[in-house]
Amino acid sequence: MLSSTFTRTITSRLPSLAARTMATGPASGGYVDDELLQKLGSLSTQALVDGLWVMGWPNAQINGSRPIAENMSVCGRAVTLNFVPARPDIMQDKPPGGESPEYEAFELCGPNEVLVMSSVGPWESVGGDIKFLRLMQRKLNGLVTDGSVRDTDEIIGYGFGCFAHSTTACQGPAAMQPWECNGVINCGGIVVRPGDAIVGDQDGVVVVPAKVAEKVYDIAHGREEIEDIVKEELSKNPGPPGKYYPFMSGKIKVESPLGQLLASKGITPENSNQFEGTANW
Repeated sequence: MLSSTFTRTITSRLPSLAARTMATGPASGGYVDDELLQKLGSLSTQALVDGLWVMGWPNAQINGSRPIAENMSVCGRAVTLNFVPARPDIMQDKPPGGESPEYEAFELCGPNEVLVMSSVGPWESVGGDIKFLRLMQRKLNGLVTDGSVRDTDEIIGYGFGCFAHSTTACQGPAAMQPWECNGVINCGGIVVRPGDAIVGDQDGVVVVPAKVAEKVYDIAHGREEIEDIVKEELSKNPGPPGKYYPFMSGKIKVESPLGQLLASKGITPENSNQFEGTANW
Protein backbone atom coordinates (compact mmCIF):
# COMPACT_ATOMS: atom_id res chain seq x y z
CA MET A 1 0.00 0.00 0.00
CA LEU A 2 1.38 3.44 -0.94
CA SER A 3 2.21 5.80 1.91
CA SER A 4 0.23 9.02 2.21
CA THR A 5 3.47 11.00 1.92
CA PHE A 6 4.33 9.29 -1.40
CA THR A 7 0.80 9.83 -2.68
CA ARG A 8 0.86 13.54 -1.78
CA THR A 9 4.26 13.95 -3.45
CA ILE A 10 3.15 12.36 -6.72
CA THR A 11 -0.18 14.21 -6.72
CA SER A 12 1.51 17.56 -6.14
CA ARG A 13 3.79 16.96 -9.11
CA LEU A 14 1.11 15.94 -11.59
CA PRO A 15 0.22 19.47 -12.81
CA SER A 16 3.87 20.28 -13.58
CA LEU A 17 4.38 16.91 -15.27
CA ALA A 18 1.29 17.41 -17.39
CA ALA A 19 2.42 20.90 -18.38
CA ARG A 20 5.84 19.59 -19.30
CA THR A 21 4.46 16.90 -21.58
CA MET A 22 2.42 19.55 -23.41
CA ALA A 23 5.38 21.90 -23.88
CA THR A 24 6.58 22.46 -27.44
CA GLY A 25 8.57 25.01 -29.35
CA PRO A 26 7.20 27.04 -32.26
CA ALA A 27 6.57 25.06 -35.43
CA SER A 28 8.08 27.68 -37.73
CA GLY A 29 11.64 28.91 -37.43
CA GLY A 30 11.17 32.13 -39.38
CA TYR A 31 10.04 33.57 -42.70
CA VAL A 32 11.79 33.50 -46.06
CA ASP A 33 10.52 36.35 -48.23
CA ASP A 34 9.94 36.00 -51.96
CA GLU A 35 13.14 37.84 -52.92
CA LEU A 36 15.35 35.58 -50.82
CA LEU A 37 13.42 32.54 -52.02
CA GLN A 38 14.20 33.47 -55.62
CA LYS A 39 17.89 33.91 -54.79
CA LEU A 40 18.06 30.52 -53.09
CA GLY A 41 16.36 28.94 -56.09
CA SER A 42 19.05 30.36 -58.38
CA LEU A 43 21.67 28.20 -56.66
CA SER A 44 22.33 24.49 -57.02
CA THR A 45 21.40 22.10 -54.25
CA GLN A 46 25.11 21.24 -53.96
CA ALA A 47 25.95 24.85 -53.15
CA LEU A 48 23.20 25.03 -50.53
CA VAL A 49 24.32 21.80 -48.85
CA ASP A 50 27.89 23.10 -48.83
CA GLY A 51 26.74 26.40 -47.31
CA LEU A 52 25.06 24.61 -44.43
CA TRP A 53 28.05 22.29 -44.03
CA VAL A 54 30.41 25.26 -43.74
CA MET A 55 28.21 26.62 -40.94
CA GLY A 56 28.38 23.32 -39.12
CA TRP A 57 24.72 22.42 -39.62
CA PRO A 58 23.72 18.76 -40.09
CA ASN A 59 22.91 17.15 -43.43
CA ALA A 60 19.99 18.89 -45.08
CA GLN A 61 19.29 16.71 -48.12
CA ILE A 62 16.06 14.68 -47.98
CA ASN A 63 17.47 11.25 -48.65
CA GLY A 64 15.78 9.18 -51.33
CA SER A 65 13.47 11.88 -52.68
CA ARG A 66 14.02 12.06 -56.43
CA PRO A 67 12.25 13.84 -59.31
CA ILE A 68 9.65 11.61 -60.95
CA ALA A 69 10.51 13.06 -64.38
CA GLU A 70 13.46 14.78 -66.01
CA ASN A 71 14.07 18.51 -65.62
CA MET A 72 11.78 18.87 -62.60
CA SER A 73 12.69 21.39 -59.93
CA VAL A 74 11.07 22.92 -56.87
CA CYS A 75 11.65 26.08 -54.86
CA GLY A 76 9.28 27.33 -52.21
CA ARG A 77 8.40 27.71 -48.57
CA ALA A 78 7.49 24.45 -46.86
CA VAL A 79 3.93 23.55 -46.02
CA THR A 80 4.19 20.33 -44.04
CA LEU A 81 1.90 17.32 -43.70
CA ASN A 82 2.54 14.39 -41.40
CA PHE A 83 1.12 10.90 -41.92
CA VAL A 84 0.77 8.32 -39.14
CA PRO A 85 0.19 4.57 -39.40
CA ALA A 86 -3.44 3.57 -39.89
CA ARG A 87 -5.39 2.54 -36.79
CA PRO A 88 -9.16 2.35 -36.32
CA ASP A 89 -9.37 5.15 -33.74
CA ILE A 90 -7.08 7.38 -35.84
CA MET A 91 -9.40 6.95 -38.81
CA GLN A 92 -12.41 7.72 -36.61
CA ASP A 93 -10.92 10.80 -34.94
CA LYS A 94 -9.28 12.41 -37.98
CA PRO A 95 -11.40 15.33 -39.26
CA PRO A 96 -13.47 13.97 -42.15
CA GLY A 97 -13.77 14.92 -45.81
CA GLY A 98 -12.70 18.41 -46.76
CA GLU A 99 -11.63 19.14 -43.19
CA SER A 100 -8.90 16.50 -43.30
CA PRO A 101 -5.39 17.78 -42.47
CA GLU A 102 -4.23 17.01 -46.03
CA TYR A 103 -6.85 19.32 -47.55
CA GLU A 104 -6.06 21.95 -44.94
CA ALA A 105 -2.46 21.77 -46.15
CA PHE A 106 -3.51 21.92 -49.82
CA GLU A 107 -5.31 25.23 -49.24
CA LEU A 108 -2.15 26.79 -47.79
CA CYS A 109 -0.24 26.06 -50.99
CA GLY A 110 0.44 28.39 -53.89
CA PRO A 111 3.12 29.41 -56.42
CA ASN A 112 5.73 30.00 -53.71
CA GLU A 113 5.02 26.92 -51.59
CA VAL A 114 6.27 23.35 -51.63
CA LEU A 115 4.11 20.71 -49.95
CA VAL A 116 6.36 18.37 -47.93
CA MET A 117 4.64 15.11 -46.98
CA SER A 118 6.15 12.78 -44.38
CA SER A 119 5.14 9.18 -45.17
CA VAL A 120 5.26 6.18 -42.85
CA GLY A 121 7.27 4.25 -45.42
CA PRO A 122 9.03 4.72 -48.77
CA TRP A 123 6.53 2.63 -50.74
CA GLU A 124 3.33 4.06 -49.24
CA SER A 125 1.34 6.41 -51.49
CA VAL A 126 0.77 9.95 -50.25
CA GLY A 127 -1.72 10.61 -53.05
CA GLY A 128 -2.34 10.78 -56.76
CA ASP A 129 -4.43 12.09 -59.62
CA ILE A 130 -7.71 13.33 -58.11
CA LYS A 131 -6.27 14.64 -54.85
CA PHE A 132 -3.40 16.40 -56.56
CA LEU A 133 -5.69 18.03 -59.10
CA ARG A 134 -6.40 20.52 -56.33
CA LEU A 135 -2.69 21.27 -56.04
CA MET A 136 -2.57 22.09 -59.73
CA GLN A 137 -5.54 24.40 -59.22
CA ARG A 138 -3.69 26.08 -56.36
CA LYS A 139 -0.71 26.57 -58.72
CA LEU A 140 1.55 24.71 -56.31
CA ASN A 141 5.28 25.12 -56.91
CA GLY A 142 6.14 21.55 -55.95
CA LEU A 143 5.57 18.44 -53.88
CA VAL A 144 8.22 16.52 -51.93
CA THR A 145 7.81 13.25 -50.05
CA ASP A 146 9.86 10.40 -48.64
CA GLY A 147 7.00 8.13 -49.69
CA SER A 148 5.63 7.32 -53.14
CA VAL A 149 3.02 8.80 -55.47
CA ARG A 150 0.58 7.16 -57.86
CA ASP A 151 -0.96 8.20 -61.21
CA THR A 152 2.45 9.36 -62.36
CA ASP A 153 1.49 10.45 -65.87
CA GLU A 154 -1.30 12.66 -64.56
CA ILE A 155 0.96 14.27 -61.96
CA ILE A 156 3.60 15.02 -64.57
CA GLY A 157 0.87 16.62 -66.66
CA TYR A 158 -0.14 18.89 -63.78
CA GLY A 159 3.10 20.81 -64.26
CA PHE A 160 4.44 21.15 -60.74
CA GLY A 161 7.71 19.58 -59.61
CA CYS A 162 7.27 16.28 -57.81
CA PHE A 163 10.01 14.54 -55.83
CA ALA A 164 9.33 11.16 -54.25
CA HIS A 165 11.05 7.94 -53.20
CA SER A 166 9.25 6.14 -56.02
CA THR A 167 5.94 5.64 -57.78
CA THR A 168 3.32 3.01 -56.98
CA ALA A 169 -0.05 1.70 -58.11
CA CYS A 170 -1.17 1.08 -54.52
CA GLN A 171 -3.44 3.26 -52.40
CA GLY A 172 -2.19 4.76 -49.17
CA PRO A 173 -5.20 4.94 -46.78
CA ALA A 174 -4.95 1.29 -45.76
CA ALA A 175 -1.44 1.91 -44.44
CA MET A 176 -1.51 5.48 -43.15
CA GLN A 177 -3.63 8.55 -42.49
CA PRO A 178 -2.85 12.29 -42.73
CA TRP A 179 -2.75 13.59 -39.17
CA GLU A 180 -1.17 17.02 -38.83
CA CYS A 181 -0.78 20.08 -41.05
CA ASN A 182 2.13 22.48 -40.60
CA GLY A 183 3.89 20.80 -37.72
CA VAL A 184 7.58 19.96 -37.50
CA ILE A 185 8.11 16.73 -39.47
CA ASN A 186 10.80 14.18 -40.28
CA CYS A 187 11.03 13.68 -44.03
CA GLY A 188 13.69 11.27 -45.25
CA GLY A 189 15.59 11.66 -42.00
CA ILE A 190 15.64 15.46 -42.22
CA VAL A 191 13.77 17.92 -40.02
CA VAL A 192 11.40 20.21 -41.94
CA ARG A 193 9.69 23.14 -40.27
CA PRO A 194 6.85 25.09 -41.90
CA GLY A 195 8.34 28.04 -43.75
CA ASP A 196 11.74 26.48 -44.38
CA ALA A 197 13.02 26.99 -47.92
CA ILE A 198 12.78 23.82 -50.02
CA VAL A 199 14.97 23.65 -53.14
CA GLY A 200 15.09 20.64 -55.44
CA ASP A 201 16.90 19.86 -58.68
CA GLN A 202 18.21 16.76 -60.45
CA ASP A 203 20.57 16.01 -57.56
CA GLY A 204 17.86 15.96 -54.90
CA VAL A 205 16.01 18.13 -52.39
CA VAL A 206 17.61 20.40 -49.78
CA VAL A 207 15.94 21.97 -46.74
CA VAL A 208 17.30 25.43 -45.93
CA PRO A 209 16.21 26.38 -42.39
CA ALA A 210 14.36 29.70 -42.47
CA LYS A 211 16.30 30.97 -39.47
CA VAL A 212 19.63 30.92 -41.35
CA ALA A 213 18.46 31.17 -44.96
CA GLU A 214 20.07 34.57 -45.64
CA LYS A 215 23.41 33.43 -44.26
CA VAL A 216 23.29 30.18 -46.23
CA TYR A 217 22.67 32.14 -49.42
CA ASP A 218 25.64 34.46 -48.76
CA ILE A 219 28.02 31.53 -48.24
CA ALA A 220 26.64 29.37 -51.05
CA HIS A 221 26.55 32.21 -53.56
CA GLY A 222 30.15 33.12 -52.73
CA ARG A 223 31.22 29.50 -53.19
CA GLU A 224 29.51 29.24 -56.58
CA GLU A 225 31.27 32.40 -57.78
CA ILE A 226 34.62 30.94 -56.80
CA GLU A 227 33.89 27.56 -58.36
CA ASP A 228 32.95 29.27 -61.64
CA ILE A 229 36.26 31.14 -61.63
CA VAL A 230 38.22 27.96 -60.89
CA LYS A 231 36.45 26.06 -63.65
CA GLU A 232 37.08 28.87 -66.13
CA GLU A 233 40.79 28.94 -65.23
CA LEU A 234 41.17 25.16 -65.52
CA SER A 235 39.42 25.23 -68.88
CA LYS A 236 41.86 27.84 -70.18
CA ASN A 237 44.91 26.28 -68.55
CA PRO A 238 44.28 22.54 -68.14
CA GLY A 239 45.84 20.91 -65.11
CA PRO A 240 45.06 19.11 -61.84
CA PRO A 241 42.26 20.88 -59.89
CA GLY A 242 44.23 20.49 -56.66
CA LYS A 243 46.01 23.80 -57.24
CA TYR A 244 42.76 25.61 -56.48
CA TYR A 245 40.23 23.05 -55.36
CA PRO A 246 38.74 21.99 -53.02
CA PHE A 247 38.68 25.03 -50.74
CA MET A 248 37.14 25.82 -47.36
CA SER A 249 34.93 28.89 -47.09
CA GLY A 250 36.31 31.38 -44.59
CA LYS A 251 39.81 29.88 -44.80
CA ILE A 252 41.19 30.85 -48.22
CA LYS A 253 44.63 32.36 -47.77
CA VAL A 254 45.32 35.56 -49.71
CA GLU A 255 48.81 34.37 -50.74
CA SER A 256 47.60 30.94 -51.95
CA PRO A 257 47.24 30.18 -55.68
CA LEU A 258 43.47 30.38 -55.29
CA GLY A 259 43.69 33.64 -53.36
CA GLN A 260 45.86 35.15 -56.10
CA LEU A 261 43.51 33.89 -58.82
CA LEU A 262 40.52 35.43 -57.06
CA ALA A 263 42.36 38.74 -56.60
CA SER A 264 42.92 38.88 -60.36
CA LYS A 265 39.14 38.71 -60.71
CA GLY A 266 38.49 41.41 -58.13
CA ILE A 267 37.52 39.09 -55.26
CA THR A 268 39.37 40.00 -52.07
CA PRO A 269 38.87 39.88 -48.29
CA GLU A 270 37.37 43.36 -48.57
CA ASN A 271 34.36 42.12 -50.54
CA SER A 272 34.15 38.40 -49.79
CA ASN A 273 33.59 36.29 -46.66
CA GLN A 274 35.42 33.32 -48.16
CA PHE A 275 38.93 34.35 -47.02
CA GLU A 276 40.77 33.61 -43.81
CA GLY A 277 39.54 35.94 -41.06
CA THR A 278 36.43 37.09 -42.97
CA ALA A 279 33.93 34.41 -41.96
CA ASN A 280 30.82 36.01 -40.48
CA TRP A 281 28.90 32.90 -39.49
